[in-house]
Amino acid sequence: MDVFGKLKDPFSGLSHLFGTFLAIAGLSVLVTLAAQRGTPWQVVSFAVYGASLVLLYTASSLYHLLPLSERGEEIFRTLDHTMIYMLIAGTYTPLCLVPLRGGWGWSIFGVVWGLAFAGIFLSLFWLAAPRWLSTAIYLLMGWVCIVAIYPIVT
Repeated sequence: MDVFGKLKDPFSGLSHLFGTFLAIAGLSVLVTLAAQRGTPWQVVSFAVYGASLVLLYTASSLYHLLPLSERGEEIFRTLDHTMIYMLIAGTYTPLCLVPLRGGWGWSIFGVVWGLAFAGIFLSLFWLAAPRWLSTAIYLLMGWVCIVAIYPIVT
């Protein structure tokens, strides 16, 4: 029985599935340690970060592993791409809620999550959006922290 022959993209799918399991383990460790030694802000922010990792790798695993119809392929590709926005915002969350938490932290948190939801909305409802637009949103999200570089390093 050729199991791998039925998989769409075995290498990407299985490596992302492995990433899912690592993300679940990392989420468990981060949240457990934060609950034992940290603050509620750390617990929440690490949970958001870990959950965003799990969501991204799960969506990507399903997209790359499952033999899908054309419509299914479109749905899972969109899901896979929307999770990139979630991961970027999830990665910012601990930075915003733990060391920066004041005005800078909440401002960056709002901008990044606002961009994430805007990107997700575009991905879901404007399927023919030009690729440069999603790329621009990804890059903007990634570079938002530059405005707070001084508070971050001090």
